[in-house]
Amino acid sequence: MPRPLRLDPDRLLPADPGTRAIARELYAAVAGLPIISPHGHTDPQWFADNLPFGNAAELLLQPDHYLYRMLYSQGVRLEDLGIGGHPADPRAAWRILAENYHLFRATPSRMWCDWVFAEVFGIDVRLDGETADHYFDHITASLAQDDFRPRALFDRFGIELLATTESPLDSLDHHAAIRASGWGGRVVTAYRPDPVVDPEFEGFTDNLAAFADLTGEDCGSWQGYLAAHRKRRAFFAAICATSTDHGHPTAATADLALLEAEALFDRVKTGTAGAADAELFRAQMLTEMAKMSLDDGLVMQIHPGSFRNHNRALFEAFGRDKGADIPTRTDYVRALQPLLGRVGNEAELTIILFTLDESSYARELAPLAGHYPCLKLGPSWWFHDSPEGMRRFREMTTETAGFYNTVGFNDDTRAFLSIPARHDVARRIDCGFLARLVAEHRIEDWEAAEIAQDLAYNLAKAAYRL
Repeated sequence: MPRPLRLDPDRLLPADPGTRAIARELYAAVAGLPIISPHGHTDPQWFADNLPFGNAAELLLQPDHYLYRMLYSQGVRLEDLGIGGHPADPRAAWRILAENYHLFRATPSRMWCDWVFAEVFGIDVRLDGETADHYFDHITASLAQDDFRPRALFDRFGIELLATTESPLDSLDHHAAIRASGWGGRVVTAYRPDPVVDPEFEGFTDNLAAFADLTGEDCGSWQGYLAAHRKRRAFFAAICATSTDHGHPTAATADLALLEAEALFDRVKTGTAGAADAELFRAQMLTEMAKMSLDDGLVMQIHPGSFRNHNRALFEAFGRDKGADIPTRTDYVRALQPLLGRVGNEAELTIILFTLDESSYARELAPLAGHYPCLKLGPSWWFHDSPEGMRRFREMTTETAGFYNTVGFNDDTRAFLSIPARHDVARRIDCGFLARLVAEHRIEDWEAAEIAQDLAYNLAKAAYRL
């Protein structure tokens, strides 16, 4: 007999009855607010073409590295899931997920997926080996209907804005098509220059050549290379971008003199630079990007601290972003000082800092954001996008940075249907945190109501200049 699937209306709210009652009231006031999703990795072609999604595995399993990294850790072959372009029977891949769904107990993935199953597809039995075919058939049949096309789901989810992330080498044709379509949904992009600022990025020298061809600038010279960035940033902003995003291994920044920067660029542009020069070049480019943001108004996001593609064999077989990125210790105080010495006191500049190193919250990030006018703290991210991670973030940053040096929530996901589920989790956790402050007489109930709305909606909209 299949086990029932039921979402408890009080899930994630505080266990104490009095505090839970406060949290319920706060949550009820923000649960239905529009979703601002200012940073993520969904495919803009979905919304440009508005074609039906194919099947359950294609939509829900194959884009979601949270799911297949867990399966891989238990010995499941990625080839059998259809990952990285490897052909696999989608029903068989889905059955593998279903038979191993118990692995996700108490994980955020379980919460997000159960929300999607129940709220989006109306399924009322739990996923397991027995119900695998029922799930696959029901979801796949639903996806063939017009009200499950990408734009219809976007509207149904109450998404006011969704940001994707593109390389400077991207034509942004899909974004242009969205804008020309007459559809009212707002999908914007973010400028992610990693392929042309990281000398260790695969194909770096070829990327520089393509960058030069695309911009008409001399990317063999330092000044021409910077001019190419300015030109592409302006193009992104003219299409729809309001932000940039930088996924560096560390938060290191530098502020080199002109001759030093030119000499460094001459060393790295050949693709033969060593690790030290590659790190210094990335560091210099964070400062250059911050100066450009001060000029053009694009909000700057820094996402450091991931050891990318840690599993080299997996990277060589399947490519990047396949669940093998691992958090590392990250310094911010010393690492950011060169950049902050140049632009840190500029109130017109917004730099949003993220971390995968929770030990830095209270010691470094909150004090930095609680002082420098340009800095804001991004929400708990990636491995810490979880109920416990969100609570730790609030507990470790609020006393020093407050709420208003943070930027609300963003989902940072490729898994489109999980977006409302993720925002719902964040709203529940924030309301629970605020309810505790009310119960402890640290803030008034009306203040908590205002903060809840700010965390769910207003802060993201303001921080990303939307």
